[in-house]
Amino acid sequence: MTELKYNSDGLIPAIVQDHYTKKVLMLAYMNEESLKISIEEGKTCFFSRSRQQLWRKGETSGNTQEIVSIRTDCDKDTLLIDVIKNGPACHTGEESCFFETVTDNGDESFSYENLYKMLLGRKIEKKEGSYTTYLFEKGIDKILKKVGEECTEVIVAAKGNDKEETIFEIADLLYHVTVLMIEMGISIDDVTSELAKRHIVDHKVKQEKMQ
Repeated sequence: MTELKYNSDGLIPAIVQDHYTKKVLMLAYMNEESLKISIEEGKTCFFSRSRQQLWRKGETSGNTQEIVSIRTDCDKDTLLIDVIKNGPACHTGEESCFFETVTDNGDESFSYENLYKMLLGRKIEKKEGSYTTYLFEKGIDKILKKVGEECTEVIVAAKGNDKEETIFEIADLLYHVTVLMIEMGISIDDVTSELAKRHIVDHKVKQEKMQ
C-alpha cells in the first residue's frame, strides 16, 4: 500500500468490475484507511468525496461486494478491484453505474446479458414468427420439454466425443434454459449470486484446511 500514488487529497480511484463477466460496475475512491478496511474485511469500502467520510458498499442497501482481487496499474495511481457482487452496484438499481449511452456505433457486441434482454423482449412484446415467442406462448411444460430434449442432445454429442457438436448442443441448451429462467422470473443476477455463495463457501473451506 505504501507504493501506491494517492492524489493531493490522499485518494486513489478504484475501478470495480464483476469477477465473472468482467463488466465495469462502478468507479469510486479510496484512501489508505478504506483500502486497509477493504483488505481486512474482504468487502469494498470507499471514501466519499461529497460526505468526506468512509462508506462500506452495501451498508444500507445490502448490495455488498466480495473482493476477489485488487490490482494496480503500471503507474500505481489507479486500482482495479475484481468483486463478486451481491446485488446491483448502482444506487439507481442498475447492475452497473455505466448505463447511460453517450455515443454508440450501433454494433452492439454479443454478451449473455444482451441475449437475456433480447429473449425477455420476446416475452414482453410478442413477435410474430419468433420461435422464442412461440415457446412463451406454449408455456412452462413446453419449455421444460425442450430443456429435457437439449440435455439429452448434449449427452449424446459428448458421449460421441464430438467437440463441435457438443458445443452446438450446449448452446441450444443454454438458450432454452435462459427461456426457462425468464418464464420463471429468474434473473442472471439470481444465478450468479447463488454461484457466488458457493464460491465463497468453497474458498472459506480451503482456507480452514490450510490453517
